[in-house]
Amino acid sequence: MRIFVTGGAGFIGSTVIRQYLAETDAEVINVDKLTYAGSLESLSTVRDHPRYRFEATDICDRQALDRLFKQYKPDAVMNLAAETHVDRSITDPAPFIQTNIVGTYTLLEAARSYLDSVQPSDKALFRFHHISTDEVFGDLSADEKPFCENAPYAPSSPYSASKASSDHLARAWHRTYGLPVIVSNCSNNFGPFQFPEKLIPRMILNALEGAELPIYGRGDNIRDWLFVEDHARALRCILAKGRVGQTYNIGGKTEKTNLEVVRHICLCLDKLVPLVGSGYDSLIRFVTDRPGHDRRYAIDDSRITTELGWQPEETFESGIEKTTRWYLDNSQWLRQVLRNPQSDRSHKQDSQHYGEAL
Repeated sequence: MRIFVTGGAGFIGSTVIRQYLAETDAEVINVDKLTYAGSLESLSTVRDHPRYRFEATDICDRQALDRLFKQYKPDAVMNLAAETHVDRSITDPAPFIQTNIVGTYTLLEAARSYLDSVQPSDKALFRFHHISTDEVFGDLSADEKPFCENAPYAPSSPYSASKASSDHLARAWHRTYGLPVIVSNCSNNFGPFQFPEKLIPRMILNALEGAELPIYGRGDNIRDWLFVEDHARALRCILAKGRVGQTYNIGGKTEKTNLEVVRHICLCLDKLVPLVGSGYDSLIRFVTDRPGHDRRYAIDDSRITTELGWQPEETFESGIEKTTRWYLDNSQWLRQVLRNPQSDRSHKQDSQHYGEAL
């Protein structure tokens, strides 16, 4: 099988690629623009793998996409290319509209054109897997049932609105043109190789620097947390066994308040690299909440568990410890991803904020 992974140099995309190359015979073509959050350092262990190729391509570039489809003739597309940081979307929504909406449209059209040129048997096997987020559903109160696949969309931020739009496009291209689309929506991911603007790596790095650990509002916003390796396994399962035209929610079965998450990170660090004189939780500070901050996300993933047999393998506690140890042991990766001047600016400017998407 030959698979296009768009956004393959990003956090989730690179995890998917490493898994495919380690555990299957698939050929993987990494299609990535290499924005500030994408780094080929995350794929250094597979750089010379015979079944791996990298193509520096923007999914908004139709000519380049047409060339790649013609050259590689993929059996599937996994669309992970996206701008994902909520705070950035509030400050500057334009890149989110361009990549998440226009880029998805362009990729769908390129895939549709490609399928018009292949044999019916190849077209029947082709899959377009569009990967999205639970943030498209808006938020829940404390006593509401988790989001199921049929929950109405109610995005709160420019980021989640752009992802909601891309989901609608993918489904429309399936219904109108017969493109064999599958959609998945996941809860918050965490794990190794996550760019340090998101909550968990941001808190780990701030703590190690002795900096404040800023938490929005009272820290009572609730998220469901999914270890990235489990998410990658779910995506592979959906691509292999999922039904065309279907949507699958992927959750970690772990709801935590943001304050609980940060305190758990502090406990891990207290055990691994103790602070002299006090615990890391002494660095916690509450800061002004951000606009439109969703209260709670929760995922009903019964469809993927009953229909496809997937279950998360990692607990939140074991995943946090693995993640914390990884950041402690991979200072070289951090130096590389922050070497880009734009990345360095984001690292400094976001010290008082964090993102919660994907």
